[in-house]
Formats: sequence, C-alpha cells, structure tokens
Amino acid sequence: MTMIQALRSAMDVMLGRDDKVVVYGQDVGYFGGVFRCTEGLQAKYGRTRVFDAPINEGGIVGAAVGMAAYGLRPVVEVQFADYMYPAYDQIVSEAARLRYRSAGDFTAPLTIRMPCGGGIYGGQTHSQSPEALFTHVCGLRTVMPSNPYDAKGLLIAAIESNDPVVFLEPKRIYNGPFDGHPDRPVVPWSAHPASEVPEGHYTVPLESAAVVRPGRDLTVVTYGTMVWVAQAAAEESGIDAEVIDLRTLWPIDLPTIVESVKKTRRCVIVHEATRTSGFGAELSALVQEHCFYHLESPIERVTGWDTPYPHAQEWQYFAGPDRVADAYRQVMEP
Repeated sequence: MTMIQALRSAMDVMLGRDDKVVVYGQDVGYFGGVFRCTEGLQAKYGRTRVFDAPINEGGIVGAAVGMAAYGLRPVVEVQFADYMYPAYDQIVSEAARLRYRSAGDFTAPLTIRMPCGGGIYGGQTHSQSPEALFTHVCGLRTVMPSNPYDAKGLLIAAIESNDPVVFLEPKRIYNGPFDGHPDRPVVPWSAHPASEVPEGHYTVPLESAAVVRPGRDLTVVTYGTMVWVAQAAAEESGIDAEVIDLRTLWPIDLPTIVESVKKTRRCVIVHEATRTSGFGAELSALVQEHCFYHLESPIERVTGWDTPYPHAQEWQYFAGPDRVADAYRQVMEP
C-alpha cells in the first residue's frame, strides 16, 4: 500500500468495526478527499457515516467535540494543516480540556487528520508544519507517521484512543519515501518493505518510537519526511548515524531516545518546521536534561528557516541531506 491506501484502509477497518466511528471534512465524501484518502468510503458506508462539511474548520472540529462527548468517535479532516488555525480554539480550549474540566465525566475521543509539510511546491499556505503548536497543549496527543505500515497502525490506535489525537500526515511521502533529492526519480512505496501493510486490524502503539537505522556514531531524532532524509544523509556522508523515528511526538517515547544518546554520545535533531520554538527545541532540552554527562559534543538542530515557507526557494528552505550531513560532521568533530 501507499500511505494514502494505508490511511484509507485504517478508516475502512474502523468504520466496519465500530458504528460509532464517523468520517467527515471538506470534500472527503463523494469526492474522496483532495488526496483521495477517503475514496470509496462514502459509497461503502453511506452518507451518514462518511460525509462532506462546509469550508469551516472551526465548525468541523467544534461539531466533532460535541459528537465525541456524546459517544461517537469522529475522524475529521482539515484539508491542509495550514488551515487549522480557525479550528485552533476548538482544539485547544474544548477538545484538549474536556476531560480535565469535567473531572473525567466526559472525554473527547476524536481524531483530526491534517496533511502537512512541504516538498510539493505548495508555497506558504500549503506547506506548514505546525506540530509544535499541538505538542505544547496539555490533553492532546500528536502523531506523525513516516511510512504506510505505521500510518495505518497509528491511525487505528488514534481512533481507538479516548483522547483527542492530532494526526499529521506528511503529504510529500503519501506516494513514496523521499530522501530530500528533488532532482532524482520518485521512488514508489511498492519498492519499500514498509509498504507491506496487513489488510485487517492492527495497531502501532502510541508513544512508541522506532529505531529505523541502527548506528554507533551519533543519534538522530526526527519524524515524518525527515526520517528518510536523515537516513540518506547517513549513507551519503558515511557517518554511522542511528536514526530514531518518533512516530508519536507527544506523549514522547523518551526512554528510546535516552538509551540511544547514551550509547552514541552525540545527538542531531531534524525537522521541517521553523527553528525558533520548533519541537526540536523541546527535544534538545530533553536530551540535555537526561543525557548531559554522556554528551561529547553540543546537540545540533537542522530545521526550516524562520520565514514563511517559500515557493521559489523551496529547496533552500527544506532541510535536505546536505544540511543534515553537515550537522553530522559538526557533532563528530573532537
């Protein structure tokens, strides 16, 4: 499966298993979604289970909070993560706080799917990576898969969770892994083992990171598209980097990170989002707090720049393998 097919399969499985699951958002019904992630689901389950919503992100998420409080498990799509800002108050003030403010009487078991990230020439309003805005909020789970197998298992786990989950989908890797070299031919998911996705129900536990490339020289902490860029940088630089795919950004699998950094004694953090107050800053603080006496060099961050995401200079903004490899070499200096 591609990641698109894996996500669709996850929703298909959960719609079939649980009649409390509903899927809706902009163009997700008859049209099947702008990226075709929900294609065929309305025809299979009907217009009361899979349906379109107005172009009103605040209304989409606000209605989902009410549905979840009354026992449904809505899976809603914000067509691009860049458009989530009108819904941010509903996500933060309502969904994230509902369990706390009701002393546990109500929960908000809803999943908010958002295509995110750049690498598609989408410019400033179709390329943002706003994950740090969600990891900062108590009461939310924030997830970002990097491959089809994880995408399906994590989405099923998110739908089954009794907490609100922000599920970010890097659209650059919907149809294949991307190593950060835009001038090379696109590699389809069918050429990669992670595209082998079971048809039925399975879960990838939330809060579980994965070591996708074992190594001994340094630890790379990353997620989403940058998982593939980090691996490419290791191969191209000849530096034996251990690459950790966070999968769930928050709550975070801290023991996996700490164990790796204590072994390699060096750390590089990579993400697409802007540098200042990006999630990499929190990751750097956690590594410093828990691994200070094991580090042999300062922690390096490779990120997007502190500007709106550009269109004409996309590949200067994108944290490609050359920039990542430079950070590897920097932390390896004695």
